[in-house]
Amino acid sequence: MSNATQPTANADERIKEISRFRKALIRPELGGIVGTVAVFTFFLLFAFDSGMFNSQGIMNWSQISAQFMIIAVGACLLMIAGEFDLSVGSMIGFAGMLIAIFSVTLGWPVWMAIILTFVIAVSIGALNGFIVVRTGLPSFIVTLAFLFILRGFAIYLPQTIERKTIIGGVSEVAEGDWLAAAFGGKIFTGAFQWMGDAGIIAVFERGTRKGQPVVDGLPMLIVWALVLVIIGHVILTKTRFGNWIFAAGGDAEAARNSGVPVNKVKILMFMFTAFCATVFATCQVMEFGSAGSDRGLLKEFEAIIAVVIGGALLTGGYGSVIGAALGALIFGVVQQGLFFAGVESSLFRVFLGVILLGAVILNTYIRRIITGEH
Repeated sequence: MSNATQPTANADERIKEISRFRKALIRPELGGIVGTVAVFTFFLLFAFDSGMFNSQGIMNWSQISAQFMIIAVGACLLMIAGEFDLSVGSMIGFAGMLIAIFSVTLGWPVWMAIILTFVIAVSIGALNGFIVVRTGLPSFIVTLAFLFILRGFAIYLPQTIERKTIIGGVSEVAEGDWLAAAFGGKIFTGAFQWMGDAGIIAVFERGTRKGQPVVDGLPMLIVWALVLVIIGHVILTKTRFGNWIFAAGGDAEAARNSGVPVNKVKILMFMFTAFCATVFATCQVMEFGSAGSDRGLLKEFEAIIAVVIGGALLTGGYGSVIGAALGALIFGVVQQGLFFAGVESSLFRVFLGVILLGAVILNTYIRRIITGEH
């Protein structure tokens, strides 16, 4: 019998250890984090005393950011699944117009108008997804067609029914409606009154509102944004369905061979994108008390830009809801910050383009360093 000892098992060469620092560098949120830090640093230096960072200023840019955030969550999950939806902006205008027509023109209860609008919008999202997966056409082309179709209906319906392109009176019919309050109301009003009484936030000092806090509650728009971000993040990172989303966008054929229901995943993501657009539309209608056929213009591109700033790849299979939320936050802070800093508002797009380009270059450069790509 041989006395030779058994050789010590070597570590599996297929397993490569990566340091925490390197893991952090390849996180999709990196571009969004860097951009957020840069933007806040800039405005803290140049607009700190302008009122941008008092209670009212913070609420202003938070609401703008929340608008972008709501549609960015849907766009993010859909892009990770490997698809685009260019009809988001038109869906916002179309859904808002449906709510106004159902509630004001037809006299239905607002809660019924909202629910039916969500059903119609999500069904259109499902139709978008069905056409894409059954025909194999690029989602860019299919949803571009629906961009024109939905915008056309958003203009045609009010002109035909009301002879105008803006329908008002929603605030009056929505008063006391339980579902309207879930989109247009405010929460934590007591807490904000307490902060006003304690001198933590500013209050009105004269007139009929004397003693009331300048910011009297947390708008449901912001609540919806936070809820959707949390739900989207949990689904993407903590569930099997989230793994399916990544797989569908990374390599659809390999995912199918592994048992992933790719077509179902993509259709559901189109439906979720339409849902998010309708949430935005409903909050907007309740805030303004009216619906306009031009609402939502260019929002589809702003959503995509926010997602890309947040680290998602245009090719699919890579991205983060938290990153998309940071991209939306950058949108809101820059849009309002330029006003507070006294910068010409037309430079907003320039500033945004620079941030977008910088974030994309940073993400691509660091990923190539870590993965060794050329």
